[in-house]
Amino acid sequence: MALSFVYALSAQTSATLSPLTAILDGELQRNFSILSTKSQPSVYYMAFSVTDEDSGSISASLGGITSDSRSHQRLGECTLRVGTPDFDNFHVVDGDRPAYTATAPLPEQDDPAAIRLAFWRLTDAAQRSADQRFQQVQTAVKNKQTPAKAIADFSAEPPVASVVDVPAMQVNAEEWKTRLRKLSVLFKDTPAAISSTVSLNWRRELKTLVNSEGTKLQHGRTFATISIVARGKAPDGEDLVALESFDAEDPSRLPKPPALDAAVRKAIATLEKLRNAAQPDPFVGPAILSGRAAGVFFHEIFGHRIEGHRQADMQEGQTFSNSVGKPVLPEFLTVVSDATLHTTSDADLNGWYAFDDEGVAARRVTLVDKGILKTFLLSRTPAPGFDHSNGHGRKQAGYEAVSRQSNLIVVPANPVSETELRRMLLEEARKQGKTYGLYFDVVMGGYTQTRRETLQSFTVIPLVVYRVYTDGRPDELVRGVDIVGTPLSSFARIIAAGDKPGVFNGYCGAESGQVPVSAISPALLVSEIEIQRKRNTGDRPPLLSRPAEGGLE
Repeated sequence: MALSFVYALSAQTSATLSPLTAILDGELQRNFSILSTKSQPSVYYMAFSVTDEDSGSISASLGGITSDSRSHQRLGECTLRVGTPDFDNFHVVDGDRPAYTATAPLPEQDDPAAIRLAFWRLTDAAQRSADQRFQQVQTAVKNKQTPAKAIADFSAEPPVASVVDVPAMQVNAEEWKTRLRKLSVLFKDTPAAISSTVSLNWRRELKTLVNSEGTKLQHGRTFATISIVARGKAPDGEDLVALESFDAEDPSRLPKPPALDAAVRKAIATLEKLRNAAQPDPFVGPAILSGRAAGVFFHEIFGHRIEGHRQADMQEGQTFSNSVGKPVLPEFLTVVSDATLHTTSDADLNGWYAFDDEGVAARRVTLVDKGILKTFLLSRTPAPGFDHSNGHGRKQAGYEAVSRQSNLIVVPANPVSETELRRMLLEEARKQGKTYGLYFDVVMGGYTQTRRETLQSFTVIPLVVYRVYTDGRPDELVRGVDIVGTPLSSFARIIAAGDKPGVFNGYCGAESGQVPVSAISPALLVSEIEIQRKRNTGDRPPLLSRPAEGGLE
């Protein structure tokens, strides 16, 4: 029997709601009609959701396929609220909020009996957990001060009925295996590379949501990523990483072979240079963040601090809780969150969606207008002064939704060219008596602290950093540094922005799990940035030399 090596991930093409939606809605209505009248405390809101995910991954190293996998999972979830929207089992006390929802794997087929039985068990588990927590928060708040103005625990939102088609995903596995082999073999003669991998990952998500308010949704999207990763060791034991990645909605939209070939060669050259690069001392001075680096910078130090659920939580730092209508950024910067935007600057964006995970439609939201804070990223958990969601309730399957970022976009007024931005960097360095400024080209990610019991700080992890000398010497690649700082002081030091946006696509981990996000920003000039030395394990490089070429074939 001949086998086809084209894997087709089926699409939802019907313009009407699926049989699964009807099954879920019927069981939800049955359960809700009983629990809303007979349980104590009464259930006032219930939601059933199903995340149906097809995914695949192919990896190659040194010309051979090292992994080739496919998976399919279907996860059912039940969210249940007891009490009233003003005070319910999700009420936050001492920073504690429910993080996980009742979940169960579901059969692939829309078997009514099996699915109803699964959601009957989920509802029972969720109701028991909700009752227990409601009693706990009722007791806990008796020992707490009453807030000057109480904030509700849940917002009322209009019900939505919608079907968003999720296109089929065609992945020619054999064609991609050939392509990945050819790309990965380029690392064979790279002395600096201890290990190297070229991978293709793809995923199709189909989400179904029904709730007791009448919402009935089917929506989702697709993802595809090429990752090129090479790892090595510096003579002093520091781990080195060269990374290139590309994201698209579908593998057909990923770069063609010549561009991927160039990306591998760029990673090889970077790793070779990093091995011999100097490790600078800690430094405070002017710097340019490339567009991608600036995107991560804004995601970490700004985006997390304007997530709505943090504003009423007394255990959070609440950096901007009282700043609506006040300047929080330089007046030449506007910041927008737009979950409806699929592409920008010829790049597909990770952070778009049609509806958030609470059934609220995605929309464009102006967060900062010419430096003035206007609003927060809002889920169905109200924030001080804001009673309704603006479509940012997000989560990974198995978690409860909170307000999260989507596509965070930094829009400058009066941008300048790259040449002018560099000239301004050198001028600022001379004014400060520095012999050089820094240019951060490639970053891998970052993390931030927002809780009161920790320092209000952030770290951005660069991979490619250059010293830019005021005396005209060529730029010098350096290694082994992290960007560190505190948010308010960092915002005050942004003095100019470039005219070409860069895109950083990634996955953000927080209270509601991993969610896909994008950050879009022009290059930024900051008058002062602080770097510290990266952690070094001190592990020695390999004692043995690399095998001869014949040993690799």
